[in-house]
Amino acid sequence: MSYGLFVTGTDTNIGKTVVCAALIHRYRASMPLCYWKPIQTGIEIDDDTATVKQLAECDKTEIFDKGFRLPRPLSPHLSAQLAGKKIRTSPLVNLIIVRCKTAWIIEGAGGVMVPINEKQLMIDLAVGFDLPVLVVARSTLGTINHTLLTLTALRDRGLQPAGVVMVGEKNPDNRLAIEQYGKVPVVAEMPHFSSLTPYTLSQWSQNNFDSENILRPYLGQNH
Repeated sequence: MSYGLFVTGTDTNIGKTVVCAALIHRYRASMPLCYWKPIQTGIEIDDDTATVKQLAECDKTEIFDKGFRLPRPLSPHLSAQLAGKKIRTSPLVNLIIVRCKTAWIIEGAGGVMVPINEKQLMIDLAVGFDLPVLVVARSTLGTINHTLLTLTALRDRGLQPAGVVMVGEKNPDNRLAIEQYGKVPVVAEMPHFSSLTPYTLSQWSQNNFDSENILRPYLGQNH
C-alpha cells in the first residue's frame, strides 16, 4: 500500500507547487516524504521540482525527479505531441514502487480534466496512483463552482478528496460553501506571500497548515 497525496488544482498556476512545499515543511518531521511531479511542461520556463526543492529545502531523498519533462508551457498532450513524444500512464505508475516506504506528495499538471494523450486525462493518472487527492483552489469569486466540479469528477472516478487548500485572501463565505456542498474539509487558507522564502513558508506551514491533522493519516502516520 502506498501512502501520500495527489495534489491537483482547479486551474493552472493556482499554487499547487507552493502547497506541495508547504506539505513537506508541515509533515517531514513526522514521516519520510518525497515530492514528485511526473509530468512537467514548459520546463524551459518553470521547473516545479526545483522550486519545491528550494522552498522546502529538500535533501536528495525528498525529491524524485523522473518522468516527462517537456518544452512549451501547454497542455501535456500538446506539449508531448510537439516534442514527438507520447505520455503513457502505466510507466509512471510503476515508478512509485521503487520508493514504496516513502509517503508521496505527487503534483499533477494543471487540473484533473487536462488531457495527457489522445485518450487519457490527468484524472486517469490519479486513478493509477490511487492516492487521496488534495485540491488547491482560489479563494475568489468562481471558486465554488470550479471546486465542486473538481470534487465531483474525483468522486465519479472513485478517488477520495482528502481536503481543499484555498489560496488567496480569506473568504469565509466561499470556504463555508465548499465545505458544505463539497462535503470536504478546507485544511488551509494560504495567502499570497509578499515574501516567499523557505523560512516564511515553513513558519506559515507549521502554524497554519492542517492544524487539525486531517491529512496525517493519508501520509502514513505509522511510518
